[in-house]
Amino acid sequence: MAAARPPCELVCLGDITLLTERARQLQLPLRLHAYDGAAQAPPVAGTLLVLHQPLARPSAPGKPDPTNAAYVLALLDRAVDGALSGEFDALVTAPVHKGVINEAGIAFTGHTEYLAQRTGSARAVMMLAADELRVALATTHVPLSAVSAAISIDSLCEIATILARELEARFAIRDPRLAVCGLNPHAGEGGYLGEEELRVIGPAVERIRAAGIRATGPLPADTVFVPRTLAGFDAVLAMYHDQGLPVVKHAAFERAVNVTLGLPLIRTSPDHGTAFDLAGTGRADPGSLAAAVQLASRLAAQRR
Repeated sequence: MAAARPPCELVCLGDITLLTERARQLQLPLRLHAYDGAAQAPPVAGTLLVLHQPLARPSAPGKPDPTNAAYVLALLDRAVDGALSGEFDALVTAPVHKGVINEAGIAFTGHTEYLAQRTGSARAVMMLAADELRVALATTHVPLSAVSAAISIDSLCEIATILARELEARFAIRDPRLAVCGLNPHAGEGGYLGEEELRVIGPAVERIRAAGIRATGPLPADTVFVPRTLAGFDAVLAMYHDQGLPVVKHAAFERAVNVTLGLPLIRTSPDHGTAFDLAGTGRADPGSLAAAVQLASRLAAQRR
């Protein structure tokens, strides 16, 4: 991605020795320069600023090492500190492997939850966006068996409020329209296929609407993503990870972007995972990462 002229000044946090070696292996015409915190010249194609942080242990492509888990989180902490202080305008994170971090004995469920805790935010909301398709999640990285207990009237109201507020503030969508999914097939079929819609989701939608937010639901998740239905909404609030995200990834895997709402900083990321099988091959598609950088740059420019 750095081979093209980036839309903004990019600072990559990582081990400059590792990055230099990877660029050589992949025969990339890339010049790496040490970042010293000072203002730089306008971005130039084929150059990249690197805030050097040495690895705990040498890394081989596609072979994660739990020894480097604390290092990965230290990079994230440094980036967050820079974003909170104003040193950086936005944060774009690369994928991490949660299992490897947990293997190192560090409790970690994902960037979204970590960033909420790290910034002292009451709640962070995960939203994937691709063009006009926007899907936010009521729960993120929890087992399917735990989803029902993880949603409540209060949590759904809080998430919908954050979603509506940030759609207006960051995406310039006035009076956004939200589609709220049910949890069960056919949105519970009046209680015959589950009661969460009657006990939790329906009452939450009523309260959300009473607060002045245009929300509709609970809607069956298998029909809310039909194009003619989607056309009537600015965002969908799905109840769990694999209810909403497969639709976005099927529609726009190469250009979808994950945006974290509810934080005191701008954070975007690609919509995919680590793809260890592609590491070091030169065959990985940087499209979603480029889109994440583009969106972060645009959101940062609006904020100024």
